[in-house]
Amino acid sequence: MEGHGESSANVHRSYVLSLLWLQYLTMPNSPSSFNELDFVQNPSVLEQIVSRTELLGFNMASEPKTGALLRTLAASKCGGRFLELGTGTGIATAWLLAGMDAASTLISVDTDASVQEVARDFLGGDRRLTLVLEDGLEFLRKEPTGVYDLVFADAMPGKYDGLRDCLRVVKPGGFYIIDDMLPQPNWPEGHAEKIPVLIQALSLLGLPGNLHHLCLGRNVI
Repeated sequence: MEGHGESSANVHRSYVLSLLWLQYLTMPNSPSSFNELDFVQNPSVLEQIVSRTELLGFNMASEPKTGALLRTLAASKCGGRFLELGTGTGIATAWLLAGMDAASTLISVDTDASVQEVARDFLGGDRRLTLVLEDGLEFLRKEPTGVYDLVFADAMPGKYDGLRDCLRVVKPGGFYIIDDMLPQPNWPEGHAEKIPVLIQALSLLGLPGNLHHLCLGRNVI
């Protein structure tokens, strides 16, 4: 199935994905004393990465509940090929690696060398990980069709820019994951208006009816 020579039917099947709007609101009916994160073991280097992230003043890192779900999804794809668009300082990267088996690989792409350097310092020794300093959209457009079991689009490319390019590289039955679909205090001016445009674009792509949805938070698509 790999490569550019797929039939149009196979390319269409590449849209059999799981779209996950990852939000970190607790369930409204959960007891206030219950914290599901009490049962989650963090990746071994997470605390060090978070400390460096705070020193840098980088405020766009993934939340713990997002990370825990990423780890679970990565663990479901033995020998999988994974792609992260938006390394940041490597917080979500660490969660993905924590769920991956020894035969899996992860490529993580970012344009900011200063923040990606944190990921390189703490995670660069993991042979399963390849860190790429490149524009995400340029990277996507060079990739063959249907090569990744999971794509976490945590940057403008692959989500607000080049959506079709990103969906194209996901394998049939793979995961296409986006987060930050509810208002965040660190959003730049005008960003909120992009959300309904993205949701509409996804709804107009003609994705198959057996598309799975997992919605954590108030945005139910």
